[in-house]
Amino acid sequence: MGSTWQPDENGLREITQLLKESQSPDNQIQRQVQSKLEQLNHHPDFNNYLIYVLTRSQTEDDPTRSLAGLILKNNVRVHWENFHHTTQELIKNECVTHIGDRSPLIRATIGILITTIVGKAGLKGWANLLPSLSQCLDSPTLEVVDGAFSSLQKICEDSTELDGNDPAQPQQQPLDALLPKFIQFFAYPIAKIRAYALACVNCYILHRIAALHPHIEDFLKSLFALASDVDADVKKQVLRAIVTLLEVQPDILYRDLTNIIGFMLMRTQDTDEQVALEACEFWLSVADNAVGQQALAPHLAQLVPLLVERMRYSAMDVMLLRAEDEEDELKPDKQEDIRPRFHKAKTHSLDHDHVTGPAGDHTEDGDTDEDDDDEEMTEWNLRKCSAAGLDVLSNVFHENLLPVLLPYLKQVLGSPDWVLKESGILALGAIAEGCSEGMAAHLPDLVPFLLGCLQDSKPLVRSITCWTLSRYSSWIVLEDPNKYFKPFLAELLRRILDKNKKVQEAACSAFATLEEESGTLLVPHLEIIVKSLVLAFRKYQSKNLLILYDAIGTLAEAVGHELNRPEYVQLLMDPLITKWSTLSDDDKSTFPLLECLSSVATAMSTGFMPYVEPVFSRCINLIDRSIQGQLNYNTQPEIYENPDRDCLIVALDLISGLSEGVGSHVEPLVLRSNLMVTVAHCIRDPVPEVRQSAFALIGDLARAAFSAERPYLTDFIQNMALNMNPEHVSVCNNATWALGEVALKLGQDTRQFIPLVLDPLVCLMNRTGTQQTLLENTGEVSISYCFA
Repeated sequence: MGSTWQPDENGLREITQLLKESQSPDNQIQRQVQSKLEQLNHHPDFNNYLIYVLTRSQTEDDPTRSLAGLILKNNVRVHWENFHHTTQELIKNECVTHIGDRSPLIRATIGILITTIVGKAGLKGWANLLPSLSQCLDSPTLEVVDGAFSSLQKICEDSTELDGNDPAQPQQQPLDALLPKFIQFFAYPIAKIRAYALACVNCYILHRIAALHPHIEDFLKSLFALASDVDADVKKQVLRAIVTLLEVQPDILYRDLTNIIGFMLMRTQDTDEQVALEACEFWLSVADNAVGQQALAPHLAQLVPLLVERMRYSAMDVMLLRAEDEEDELKPDKQEDIRPRFHKAKTHSLDHDHVTGPAGDHTEDGDTDEDDDDEEMTEWNLRKCSAAGLDVLSNVFHENLLPVLLPYLKQVLGSPDWVLKESGILALGAIAEGCSEGMAAHLPDLVPFLLGCLQDSKPLVRSITCWTLSRYSSWIVLEDPNKYFKPFLAELLRRILDKNKKVQEAACSAFATLEEESGTLLVPHLEIIVKSLVLAFRKYQSKNLLILYDAIGTLAEAVGHELNRPEYVQLLMDPLITKWSTLSDDDKSTFPLLECLSSVATAMSTGFMPYVEPVFSRCINLIDRSIQGQLNYNTQPEIYENPDRDCLIVALDLISGLSEGVGSHVEPLVLRSNLMVTVAHCIRDPVPEVRQSAFALIGDLARAAFSAERPYLTDFIQNMALNMNPEHVSVCNNATWALGEVALKLGQDTRQFIPLVLDPLVCLMNRTGTQQTLLENTGEVSISYCFA
């Protein structure tokens, strides 16, 4: 068939008309067209028609031609292996032949199609592609060069054959031969082509740096020759190359580092914010080692003020953030503005007195999430990157940064321009960790100043001040409470009730941080705190309610059973249970509310008793519903969606909270339910976080409802032994802790289970690199079983 294939005119007309109709805004027409297109997919020549429309129907409009290519791309992605060989060859030939189409849209579509075919067949499955594209690069026609480079860039970005981490991969890959040619095109007279060539080589820096080594001198010479290029895309690619090299193989740049730092200082000041952002990324990496630190030190006097300057909101930022919208608390949130929140499964640790509590909401690798200072602008931008750069520098140079920074900050903090003052307050927050010792001498003056800024007329000043003060909470709680802690707490509670939603959000997040630092220092102030949080319930829109739940949960963890007083129980539980009863099981707001209730139930202890039965029953329903949804998906994935496990995890954790809070009072509810059967299912779940929470619940129920658990112990302990694998530290930790709780209840009866757990426990104790908490849990459990 090959390139000699010709369409039937009537068939071509029919398909072209369908493609035009599919662009109609009428949903009914779209459905009809979709049905016809699906029928045509069974026609053996349908894909031939699509490539013909894309490449040869020059009289048709570009959107129609491009749509034909995108439909063909989807067919290639799903059915390429089933295409007849002649159809495959036709599509390949037409793509290369028409890669220089007059239309940029069509060239881009052909490039996408080429990349999709390479993704399915590999470069070895299209042996003449790279030689053909290389030949196209030599064409005197700009459109041909543009189309070829567009395709090559997509291939370099997507090709797994650039992955240098595969030891089974041969040293030489087909794309490697094009590297010298890419470097030559750095000097091409058209900026777009220079940017394409740089982008292709940048893929090598990231994924296959070894292939670049034979050409490194030519590459660096050609790269640095572009330092004065005025095109924004070229500038971004040059900056990306330097930053990526610095991260992947910094020694290549050491000899030129001083000049590069000067260049980056210039580009960080670029009027194009995206160019400046690419340059600003450099400051996050350059001080990672002694060579970079030594080269950077002489430039701090220029760099530090520049970073603070680039933290300022632009006029566009201010407009997007609606900074002049002073009182927006009554304006409902848009659903798309509410960012998803992810539940972190419960972790238990075991101390020497066998008194347990959450070890902290940590991820598997031990990291914790930090609240963003500017959640509303969620994309990475120049302001955030500059603040992160200053944070990095403060953690490298510590107090040595302050003589450079503080005089400049004194100017901006005293400025009548609120944008300047706001950037200075952000900078103070950015250095809080790295310069903590040096800042201690200045905080007696700075904290009162910042407390005053909490009353600023500008919402963005008030909101960033909440964040910055929260970064100094550890200092505030240790100093004179009448000067610092009490005024901060009082002002923060007022800001929680601010009439601006962004300030409410920042204040609530800052209060959660203060709660963690101050703990029982909050107890004398509980009445005003609880009343303020209850008032916030009446004011907050959907997005900030989620943060309020977190603040209430953190308060419960901070003050513990001090919350178990009738007046606090009634004040807090009325709005929580009212909200609980109005939310459906599918509502994403249910999960953070459940997390909050888990902490509150533990803290309130017997004060939570009136709410235990309805909360327990709903948790059982949520667990059953989630398990059934998973079973449905496993058996009929084409009909059912894979359910979100957060619902299951948070329900398990809430029952754990109930067990910790009301103790044995939960036992009758457990005995009347199918909870033990569902727990047996959950400890086999493939998702680690589900098993983690299930083992935590087993440990908590060993204390509160052991008679309900006892018939299932053989199965539970067998699975605990299977999960003593530090690959998933939190799962292993909870399984080990739960095993210890069960052993304490079993006493002498523990002996029957020693053969099941002895080998895993010994392996854990002898394993190098095991986390300290896990070792302590393992040691305690081993003692319990040895002396049973």
